[in-house]
Amino acid sequence: MPPLVPTATNMKRRQSELQAVLDELDREHLRRQRRTIDAFVEPGSRVTAIVDGRQLVDFSSNDYLGLARNPAVSAAMSECAEKCGSGSGASHLVTGHGAEHTRLEEELAAFTGRERALLFSTGYMANLAVMTTLAGRAETVLLDRLSHASLIDGGLLSAARFKRFAHADARAAETALAEHSETTSVVATDGVFSMDGDVGPLDELARASKSHDAWLVVDDAHGLGVIGATGRGAVEHFGLDTDAVPVLVGTLGKAFGSFGAFVAGSTELIELLMQKARSYIYTTALPQPVAAASRKALEIAQRETWRRERVLALATRFRMGAAQAGVPLLVAQALSAGRRSDDATAEGTREAASGRTQLAPQGGAADTQNVRAAAARDFDARSGLAGGLHAGAAEPQAVDQPVTPIQPVLLGSSEAALRAQRELLAAGFCVVAIRPPTIPQGSARLRVTLSAAHTEAQVDELVETLGRICAAQRMVS
Repeated sequence: MPPLVPTATNMKRRQSELQAVLDELDREHLRRQRRTIDAFVEPGSRVTAIVDGRQLVDFSSNDYLGLARNPAVSAAMSECAEKCGSGSGASHLVTGHGAEHTRLEEELAAFTGRERALLFSTGYMANLAVMTTLAGRAETVLLDRLSHASLIDGGLLSAARFKRFAHADARAAETALAEHSETTSVVATDGVFSMDGDVGPLDELARASKSHDAWLVVDDAHGLGVIGATGRGAVEHFGLDTDAVPVLVGTLGKAFGSFGAFVAGSTELIELLMQKARSYIYTTALPQPVAAASRKALEIAQRETWRRERVLALATRFRMGAAQAGVPLLVAQALSAGRRSDDATAEGTREAASGRTQLAPQGGAADTQNVRAAAARDFDARSGLAGGLHAGAAEPQAVDQPVTPIQPVLLGSSEAALRAQRELLAAGFCVVAIRPPTIPQGSARLRVTLSAAHTEAQVDELVETLGRICAAQRMVS
């Protein structure tokens, strides 16, 4: 029998056993490493950073709208800090709740079209709060198999029975609901999935959840500010109201370039969370300067719509270029009437598309949205795969699957993903390899994310470099 490799569940208090676990991670190419950003090169932008004395273009940030270093957002934080100080000093329910918190909650409720919103220090804490408040013993929670870790942990902490349905498979969710109709209290899913970049079937999940009297919880951390007709996320994309999606979770550290998170919903929901959610009650409130920065970012995001239009145009440009270069993008299966499960994220990409589409100049362009739409139509027409469907699907009906800033390059093995990461680093790009257990075994990838702060030239150079790397590794789609 091979020797037992220590794990987090059988380690005794011995340094050697800790080291054995680390050694095993190294052998499996799964050990994580941090990279320290020394400085940013361009004022107001975080896409070009200095790391270990080298200048790198960052294609791994979630700063989708380019607001993380926006001068107006920084100024709002500084001005508030002058008046309120750097910390809140206590939890919201003691003396830590300030005027900036109240204003931000009111503005987030208006932005999402909900009665009220409640601020949390992180999205992780917001999801723990929702899941543990709305579900309990003798009940059942259903989660998409690729839901964020915070939803999974919240489901486990709730002490409810825990069930997971196949990714983006509304039919599987409906079947599970029918089997556990009497006990299911919560159905939870991401809006935009952080590692795949696809959008959950919220319309079908909403119908199924409502028919079985279950709460539908949507964590739209990566959709809010980016997709939807006015940037209000996946819920807006599907045209769903608060009755269809009663619990909406969002974060402020991605498209809005700040920090923190919120839950938006009915007055009764927010009041219940304030009374029962341990991750809200027993933690220090978000500093008011952070709330002030978030308010300014929310204002800019709604006013400067070109940011959203531009990042989606750049994402389309990247997809077109990657298809032409043979880069193996992850393509989401999007099938109506129950989306197929196990192949929901399939290997491969569309056929090569010829030509490049010039985007309008950064910072202004009223016609960027038209350019993006034309590029998408041209791409689909050339590929013959409208809707982004995998070519192997048997006459599926396409469901509108919007382009998102998250564009994974599927390489399969963790070793291959790490090797590609190193080669991109040598070429001047910061693109992080994503490996198990964050994603399923055999689906290691480079997670490319686009920002409104990127330039067309940077995107094209990344595509060209990826094409060379994938060809050398025989990973061409």
